[in-house]
Amino acid sequence: MPTRAKRQSEGTCPLGKQGSGEQAGDTVSRPRDLCEQSHSRGPMCIIFFKFDPHPVSKNAYRLILAANRDEFYHRPSKLADFWGNNNEILSGELVAHFLTTDVDSLTYLKKVSAEGHLYNGFNLIAADLSTEKGDVVCYYGNRGDPEPVVLAPGSYGLSNALLETPWRKLCFGKQLFLEVVEQSQALPKDALIAQLLDVLNNDEAQLPDPAIEDQGREYVQPILSKYAAVCVRCPDYGTRTNTVILVDADGHVTFTERSMLDKDPSHWETTTHEFRLQS
Repeated sequence: MPTRAKRQSEGTCPLGKQGSGEQAGDTVSRPRDLCEQSHSRGPMCIIFFKFDPHPVSKNAYRLILAANRDEFYHRPSKLADFWGNNNEILSGELVAHFLTTDVDSLTYLKKVSAEGHLYNGFNLIAADLSTEKGDVVCYYGNRGDPEPVVLAPGSYGLSNALLETPWRKLCFGKQLFLEVVEQSQALPKDALIAQLLDVLNNDEAQLPDPAIEDQGREYVQPILSKYAAVCVRCPDYGTRTNTVILVDADGHVTFTERSMLDKDPSHWETTTHEFRLQS
């Protein structure tokens, strides 16, 4: 989920991306690689997010996002970090073209959708976060409507199908996510992040789910009990990165990334970046 905002007065700063492996892609010329989730046999991945551009309480959040990147452990990847000419962009290696231009999210997705029919299935969520103009979140999936849509404030879930497709694992994970979100105003930030990470690391298989079986068939069947969980954990494939992004009512951003190291599911590193959106 590439998300653009301004960090203090330093210019463009996208907040999102649940992972940063080379599979994510790096140019607009290959729309399939822009996918946050693929409809094919590729990485599963999962995202839950809630946004409210105008929270009524000072303790509320404009954006709460929790996401998993699922990938083969051996694929090269980098931790999300600041980059760009002035280190003004915080992300992994996804949709660099959108993040480095001044095109708004809806215009960008319309450009992508014009060629969407040429590529394998992909989903793309793009957002502009601005305390001055207001927050805008847009979605496009090339196996759904031909045009991107501006999302209404609310809660959403996305995995290897179109937005809000009711896979059992998605519905289960979204319910866990919403239970945490409902407590968000009362929880200290560290506790909120910890609980969101717990949601992302839930490995309870949500079966039976014919939708997952039909999508992968022979490929999925041997690992169905692992594939059907929010957190996928197989011998050489699974959840490699957890990302939690919080944007509070005052525009303070907390970007937390928990990443697997050395292809070892027992070895993880957590990094956090904090900054304030430009008013």
